[in-house]
Amino acid sequence: MPAPNAFWNRKTTPLFPFALFGGLSFACCQYLIYCYAPTEAVMGLMQKIFYLHLPLAWWALFSFFVVFLGSVLCLFKRAPRADSLCAAAAEVGVLLSGLALLTGMVWARKSWGVWWTWDPRLTTTLIMWFVYAGYLVLRGLDLPEGRKTRMCAVVGVVAFLDVPLVFISARIWRSIHPAVFTSKEGGLEPEMKLTVMACLLCFGFLWAAVVWLRKRQIDSLAALDRLARTGATAFDATKE
Repeated sequence: MPAPNAFWNRKTTPLFPFALFGGLSFACCQYLIYCYAPTEAVMGLMQKIFYLHLPLAWWALFSFFVVFLGSVLCLFKRAPRADSLCAAAAEVGVLLSGLALLTGMVWARKSWGVWWTWDPRLTTTLIMWFVYAGYLVLRGLDLPEGRKTRMCAVVGVVAFLDVPLVFISARIWRSIHPAVFTSKEGGLEPEMKLTVMACLLCFGFLWAAVVWLRKRQIDSLAALDRLARTGATAFDATKE
């Protein structure tokens, strides 16, 4: 019989390097944000919320890309583990995109003088948030497991149509949303660019740790549900 903590060690070992390195690098990023990167001349300290806003937005988009890939696997390979990965990535994506919207509103209030404007980038991002929030509602419905998996997979594929639209919206429509890395008017200072790249990297490690942990929770809940159904079936059989 394995040791009492064998299951924990075997199943969660990949989580620890990502969580540890992500936490440490996030702490280091605070130094880069508040000490290394220069303070922007116009917005002042408020500009530094950008170093959180951009990683939140980018990793939210990546979360939904993972949902798309997992949904394709569910449709063509009937992969249960891909379905739980979709669920975990969608939950994290909705959280991150919601935080990206909130931090963007704080930044907009200082930069544009309003909390919200129906800019193409903001509008498509809000639509994306509602679409994937609806996807999570669908996952929570009490439906037959196979049918729900197929329905969620179809929605996961179709919902992804809005994700590239969010990314290119500021380029194909007239938008006041800044395009940071493609700006022809100077863009970021080298120290700012290094800081934002470091923040993107550390958020990536945190993203991997949170998605992995949530996937393990979903897999464990599914296993418990199957065990409960098997036990109930066996109990009913003995009564007969």
